[in-house]
Amino acid sequence: MERWLRLAGSIQLSLHAVVQGRAWLWLDDPQAALELAPGELALVRGGLDHHIAHESGAPCLDPAEFKARHAHDDRADDRRATVFLCGAYRFSGDVGEGLLGALPQVLPLSAAVGDPLHDVVAVLSRELAASEPGQQTVLDRLLDVLLVLAIRTSFKRSDSAPRWFRAAADPRLSAALQAMHDDAARAWTVPELASLSGLSRAAFARSFRRALGQAPMQYLTDWRMTLARDYLRTGEPTLAQVAARTGYASPYAFAAAFRRHHGRPPGLWREQQAERAALSGDGTGTSGDGVHFG
Repeated sequence: MERWLRLAGSIQLSLHAVVQGRAWLWLDDPQAALELAPGELALVRGGLDHHIAHESGAPCLDPAEFKARHAHDDRADDRRATVFLCGAYRFSGDVGEGLLGALPQVLPLSAAVGDPLHDVVAVLSRELAASEPGQQTVLDRLLDVLLVLAIRTSFKRSDSAPRWFRAAADPRLSAALQAMHDDAARAWTVPELASLSGLSRAAFARSFRRALGQAPMQYLTDWRMTLARDYLRTGEPTLAQVAARTGYASPYAFAAAFRRHHGRPPGLWREQQAERAALSGDGTGTSGDGVHFG
């Protein structure tokens, strides 16, 4: 009896791409399984365990057992074999959580000819066809690219995509948004941002509020606080370093802004987050995030 793969709901985001054969993916109900053909892929958010197999309802193994059972399989020339790739991603902090929260539980995507998703899956297929030095590194990077493209495609097709993503596609706002995201430490002003957008100050402010639901400086403050929370969770930068990275002239100015935003000083907030992470057994670092959108 062939046994396939079961992935725990504790995995925050999984990516599955079929490059040969067919596979079925389901959560708790095999009757609602999703069929994946070559060139098709699916994103699965954490929550429920999910399964991927050659037929719906087939017995599945956890990743360690699956790897041990199939470690010595050699089916490179077997055209009847199903070949698929799985990527498991962990996100830490508010930036990653914001991405995850905008995705459905299961997102199937079809990579049409001419779509960058199709091109990356094709490169993955060729890379799998022969074992070459550095293959695992290449596969890891290609899966990362595939994940970014899949999330981007999902947002483009969704009516509930984050407002910042829709605004980033607006030529009147994209340059200003990119500038704020790339250089949060700069002392931006509305006239400077308007100039980047090629608009008057008033026109820029109106367009920005209409698209993002808040004024440009409020959005910048919220973005700085998002970055600050992620920096504080790592436990590594000093308050002076966090202040410098988020556009505040001193630790005191940063602490005052953070207290206004969160109702407590950053040092206390960091201690409480560390205690919470220790109790839950969860890490506090952000270095494991698999993708970056800005």
